[in-house]
Amino acid sequence: MSDIKNIKNDYSTKLNKNLSLEEINQIKTELFGKNGLISSQFKNIGSIPEIDRKKFASDLNQIKNELQNSIANKINEIESKKINEKLEKEKIDVTLPERSFVRGKIHPVSQTIDEISSIFSEIGFSVEEGPDIENEYNNFTALNTPDNHPARDMHDTFYLDENKEILLRTHTSPVQIRTMLKDKPPFKIIAPGRTYRSDSDQTHAPMFHQVEGLHIDKDINMGHLKGCLNYFIKEFFEVEKIKMRFRPSHFPFTEPSAEVDIGYEIKDGKLVIGEGDQWLEILGCGMVHPNVLKNVKVDPSKYQGYAFGIGIDRLAMLKYGINDLRAFFDCDYRWLNHFGFDPLDVPTNYRGLSR
Repeated sequence: MSDIKNIKNDYSTKLNKNLSLEEINQIKTELFGKNGLISSQFKNIGSIPEIDRKKFASDLNQIKNELQNSIANKINEIESKKINEKLEKEKIDVTLPERSFVRGKIHPVSQTIDEISSIFSEIGFSVEEGPDIENEYNNFTALNTPDNHPARDMHDTFYLDENKEILLRTHTSPVQIRTMLKDKPPFKIIAPGRTYRSDSDQTHAPMFHQVEGLHIDKDINMGHLKGCLNYFIKEFFEVEKIKMRFRPSHFPFTEPSAEVDIGYEIKDGKLVIGEGDQWLEILGCGMVHPNVLKNVKVDPSKYQGYAFGIGIDRLAMLKYGINDLRAFFDCDYRWLNHFGFDPLDVPTNYRGLSR
């Protein structure tokens, strides 16, 4: 019994000293390691006379617990001291100027959305938003898309239920449906946002960004549409002249419908937008189909309008010379640091969109 009391007294004295974490761990090993002093005492319990064995075992357990608690407290004390010292050293005086910082970059897609919003706000368009998860009616039926239309096929659309009633929106056009259902004409909106289609390669992604434009009022015609797009393309690409043509096309929600091409040329290995003898498809547009207006309770005999849809990622690629769409979603900081924008450079028409 005197042996274990001596062990306790000796190591209690040691643990009261100013020790390092390594020294504490060494003491722990000396006491409770495989051949440690306390571990050895437990191995010797069987050799103690039976009359004294119960008291010895009880005293040994008590000493073991006291020493273990002392070691644990000492470790906590050392770790707390380290944390407090670290906090003291790293304490920041918020009244002092910043010593060093790393400024983040605005993603080209976010920058392009801001540029588009700035341009259209100058001519009276407001920005509307809608959910990424849509119902079948807003995404297809209300937009005059019949049940047998190829766009409804599972290979193009991500459906979220077996009945094909809930889906990831394939375009931002459902926002115009939601806007017209909750309000009365006139409408003059753009709707930028994420869209989803089952397609993926160098120039297509299963998730991409699109901006929808809609203008509904009395006596609106294709001339208004052409003027609006001519203004937008010149402002966005920051050129004084733009060569533009409308090609007949088909969309179920517009009639007549058109694809818009702009002229370009290659100079010194770079694509130059504006004038040129080559054509580049840039967007789809048309006059809103009367059936769409009827579906949102707008009288097509009183109101007409145009709509257009533009791929935001494609615009960013063309304007900023990005040749692979997949890089937009790789989360590579080196790429973002190269193509990204200063967060303080908010695009405006009068200061320049992409200074």
